[in-house]
Amino acid sequence: MPIKIPDDLPARQTLEAEGVTVMGEADAVRQDIRPLQIGLLNLMPDKVRTETQLARLLGATPLQIELTLVRMTDHVSRNTSQDHMEAFYRPWDDVRHGRFDGFIITGAPVERLPYEDVTYWSEFVQILEWTQTNVHKTLTICWAAQAALYHFHAIQKRTLGEKAFGVIPHGTCVQGSPFLRGFADTFQVPVSRWTEICAESLAATSGLEVLAESSLTGPCLVDDPAHRALHMFNHLEYDTETLAKEYFRDGGSQLPLGYFPEDDPAKAPMNSWRAHGHLLIGNWINAIYQTTPFDIAAIGSGSALTAA
Repeated sequence: MPIKIPDDLPARQTLEAEGVTVMGEADAVRQDIRPLQIGLLNLMPDKVRTETQLARLLGATPLQIELTLVRMTDHVSRNTSQDHMEAFYRPWDDVRHGRFDGFIITGAPVERLPYEDVTYWSEFVQILEWTQTNVHKTLTICWAAQAALYHFHAIQKRTLGEKAFGVIPHGTCVQGSPFLRGFADTFQVPVSRWTEICAESLAATSGLEVLAESSLTGPCLVDDPAHRALHMFNHLEYDTETLAKEYFRDGGSQLPLGYFPEDDPAKAPMNSWRAHGHLLIGNWINAIYQTTPFDIAAIGSGSALTAA
């Protein structure tokens, strides 16, 4: 099934060139099914690249997806044009009374700041609380995952002495998890962060389950069923070139582990994680589809929460 996005969103041309089926408004109306309503709160600096990466994965799932791009209400993006933001993004204040089957919150380049020093922290906390009443299932990524664990469970992050950076082998911890269907026992994951959540903190918190981890960079994927949330500390959504762009942007100061062939930045990297990115998002969408109420207005009601 296709993903429904605005006709003139820059991601559309990229996805169509890759063979992803993209649907227009008229085609969507003709299909007698309810599309899953997925919101994307995009906090990354390069909004266009991030929305393309996630739309690519959502568009490969076998269900019709209607994607709503969301931004912080008062925060002004410095790296994406205001024309793009005004044309394609809705401030959270405009969507807060709606319901979503799924809601994705990305990372943000603020991870070394104390949470309360982030300029939009107050609104971010409101959004996390809003997901508990207006969203069926939430997926948080990188900084957003750490921030959600801090808000909901008072788990502190820890600053690293050196950036965790590269394509790192991970192992699955819970073979029976529906979010890990089809995963190999070990798989590669792009990692790019200056902070971490310690395994000991997760183990000491009841109700959380570590689904995947690495001996080098620690926990990767955490299930938080009490909040109907899946927390991903790393970046299975990344493009092949994303880590290279970060490496060259930072002046080549730290070589990403396991990324460039023979550790030679002059050689083009190979994508070894693409399939697992599709698996993760496909499994998350399937979990939503299996449990979300047909009447989207029922999301947030007692019966909808029980079904989750």
